[in-house]
Amino acid sequence: MIELLHIRRTYGEKVAVADLSLTIMPGEVFAYLGPNGAGKTTTIKMLVGLLRPTLGTMRICGFDIVQQTERAHQLIGYVPDEPYLYDKLTGREFLWFVGEVHGLKRERIVEQVDEQIRRFELTEFIDELSENYSHGMKQRVAFAAALLHDPPVVIVDEPMVGLDPRSAKLVKNLLKELARAGKSVLMSTHSLSVAEQIADRIGIIEQGKLHFIGTLAALRTMIGIEELSLEDLYLKFISERPHERPLNQPETSAAIEGA
Repeated sequence: MIELLHIRRTYGEKVAVADLSLTIMPGEVFAYLGPNGAGKTTTIKMLVGLLRPTLGTMRICGFDIVQQTERAHQLIGYVPDEPYLYDKLTGREFLWFVGEVHGLKRERIVEQVDEQIRRFELTEFIDELSENYSHGMKQRVAFAAALLHDPPVVIVDEPMVGLDPRSAKLVKNLLKELARAGKSVLMSTHSLSVAEQIADRIGIIEQGKLHFIGTLAALRTMIGIEELSLEDLYLKFISERPHERPLNQPETSAAIEGA
């Protein structure tokens, strides 16, 4: 489970995230949507420990990210939008390195590396130096590394960037599979068609404020047009700004969650 309670993050006078409260349950794919600069990446960086919140509490499976950092981080699998591997390591060597960092026993690393190579179809290139990998190949190895320790929480930032159609389908199926296995999945994405296909709920953030949390059906009810795709609903929502009241006002929350 992911819990964010009244999170605020500032850079000097600039407010990047303002009073953000959100819970993502086990078994859920949550799509985090918003324009560039809205606060999505800042939120994710706080969740994975790259930034600290200015105010508020963040918990992973009950562990406070600031106060119990090491324990919380062991429960997260993180795939950034720009996957970083070590150029002079092969993909297999990188996976072994990640397994050792997580403190997995040798037998467990062997088992998990073989499983992830199979899952992400890495056999053809896993023993080549990663400096020769395409972006899509690096992305698949980064996914494999994030899942190596079988974390209950998976956080992915723009997971479809640079993937060919086959790999994109593999990742979409994987995220749904992870949710079915009881994991909490937070996905930040501009790929609204992907969010529409796999997300159980969506959140829309703009200018650091979370203006909508709910299902696609709830968003359609809010906009009042049933047949629109998520892409059209999102663009209409952002352009018409039907969200000037804070999310946590009772009447707004009722409208958003009631679907």
